[in-house]
Amino acid sequence: MGGLRCVDGSYLTVTPVACTDSVGAPYEITLELHRDGAPYGSVGERCGHLLARLASGVDEARRGSRRWADPDDRFPCDEPDSELFSFRYRTRAGLGGGELRCQLRTIPVWQPGPGEWRLTRRAYVEAWGATGVGMRAVLTSAELSVFVRQLVDEAEGCLKGRDSAQKRWRGSGHGDSR
Repeated sequence: MGGLRCVDGSYLTVTPVACTDSVGAPYEITLELHRDGAPYGSVGERCGHLLARLASGVDEARRGSRRWADPDDRFPCDEPDSELFSFRYRTRAGLGGGELRCQLRTIPVWQPGPGEWRLTRRAYVEAWGATGVGMRAVLTSAELSVFVRQLVDEAEGCLKGRDSAQKRWRGSGHGDSR
């Protein structure tokens, strides 16, 4: 379960929950959001592969890009302000009821000693519940890496039974002979 302390002092908990098919086998995840322990929303249906790709991308960016001297400013996208993910709650009718998104923002910080501006980059993770009340956490790339990696690790645990469930249902009609 990943969690973030938000700028307003509240705590956002994000828990991957397995989505299952008609025979009960887990195949993907959805994210359950809690604000200070109270249910807040459900977002990101079938978002596991996107989170895994983001985790790898953040780790690779922290090792690579020399455009940003500080590894905490390095994110997968080198564009100044961009979105890393946006997960929403959707119903068949298209109605929304929650959101979790991450946007990169470039922030100028005045350095009084040398008398110049220094640019920093931060990930703004924002969540909204069905009531429309929002939460925001501001993260370095290291903090984002830890948060997303926790979600991916827990999602993999939720899906661990997937392979054994698939093997259990294989048999006649699937290349096995008697």
